[in-house]
Amino acid sequence: MPNSSGELASSEAILSRDSVGSARKESRLRFPHAMAGYFCAGVDFLVIIVSSILGCSIYQAFSGLVVSNFDAFALSGSVAAILYLWMAHAAGFYQFGSIVSSHAVYRKIINRWLVVGLLLALLAFLLKVGAIFSRGSIVTFVALTATLLLVARWAVTRAIKVVVSEGLLAGRRAVLVGSRDELAALDGEQLLGDFGLSEIDRLTLPSPSLSTMQLTRSELSVLNLAMDSARQEGAEAIVLAVSWSESRRLELIRESMRASPLPVQLLPDRIVRGLTRNLTFAWQPNFAIEIKRGPLSRVEHLLKRVFDVVGALVLLLLLWPPILIAAIAIKFDSAGPVLFRQRRNGFNAKQFRILKFRTMTVTEDADKVVQATRFDRRVTRVGRHLRRLSVDELPQLFNVLKGDMSLVGPRPHALVHDIQYGEIMSDYAFRHHVKPGITGWAQVNGFRGETRQVEQMQRRVELDLWYINNWSLLLDLKILLRTCIEVASARNAY
Repeated sequence: MPNSSGELASSEAILSRDSVGSARKESRLRFPHAMAGYFCAGVDFLVIIVSSILGCSIYQAFSGLVVSNFDAFALSGSVAAILYLWMAHAAGFYQFGSIVSSHAVYRKIINRWLVVGLLLALLAFLLKVGAIFSRGSIVTFVALTATLLLVARWAVTRAIKVVVSEGLLAGRRAVLVGSRDELAALDGEQLLGDFGLSEIDRLTLPSPSLSTMQLTRSELSVLNLAMDSARQEGAEAIVLAVSWSESRRLELIRESMRASPLPVQLLPDRIVRGLTRNLTFAWQPNFAIEIKRGPLSRVEHLLKRVFDVVGALVLLLLLWPPILIAAIAIKFDSAGPVLFRQRRNGFNAKQFRILKFRTMTVTEDADKVVQATRFDRRVTRVGRHLRRLSVDELPQLFNVLKGDMSLVGPRPHALVHDIQYGEIMSDYAFRHHVKPGITGWAQVNGFRGETRQVEQMQRRVELDLWYINNWSLLLDLKILLRTCIEVASARNAY
């Protein structure tokens, strides 16, 4: 008999997805959300520099003086621009919400700029540079800049609104999960403006149970749907919109999402957003708390990706002769394709097609895959040499360039083995918290090739998880160097 609460949760989740159709414009988005703030700050900086030269030159011209000292004017403008950008950033002027609702910030722009003007006048007095920066030139500079800053903000606001209306601004892709009341108070524009999020799915949690000991089946069903949606849609985060007063419920939600490699963030609820809405001086009035961190930060992901791409290109340049020789040898040795494609689970258990040189007379990719054993009759003559030297894995460099794999990471297993060992080991799924690798920490520690016993797989998983929890670029480099030694020894490769 079907679980009615589970069906209710699923139907609520499906219905809620219909309300975020606008977020499906994601394929049209082009520019990162953060660029709006950088663009606005860059315009302000240029406006102040130009105004410093133009304003002081205008004053000199109208005073009958020779227009000169452009370098000094530009230097003073640079100092003023740095001071203003620091104060404007601290006041939240470059947050998306402030940019698109510029009327509310006009008066604050003038106030901050007048403070900068007073500081500039004081600095000119203390440095005794009145011969170059007279009171009249400073007043002209301050007045002209104030006018141009307002005009520039108006123009930037119009431009950003056009970009948003055309669907060309991209936030961080996120699946939103929360209570009905909290979700109702959040729309897609607010998520993009205040938190830099592009909503790709929205799921509503059912009302919590009276018991605080565990989540209901309906709640767990919605959370599982959220993790599935994040995997299928390529989300970068799972975001919660739940009242902060439900601390125990938040702890249970965080625990239930440990299997997902994505960071889980908690948005400020309606009460907290109301309290922070009128802050006059804050580094970041709108924020989200990361209650579960991903294994790698965004910067670490970027560093590892750059390392992978550069490393894969270098290896392809160095190893193209053996790759070509292997392809020719396979073609002449036995009938069948040169390359073998097999489905594997990648990052966040998302399936991809792994590439290998064909080394067997069969190409299994079904519900039952038998691991290769020593003296396996399925292995071809050429295949035996390729497997011993791990040359059969070299086509996976193209998987690395495509983004499905890394140079270093947990080795991807056959799908049937993922299911088999996932049912036996509670922490097996955590291997998918990073991209699979051509080589890994387990492989350079003696766990390369066939695993005959569950204990061997358990030890391999432990080594994989140690790698994930202790990742660094130096560790990746160390593993690559040790892989060369391991391949030369040809242990456990057949």
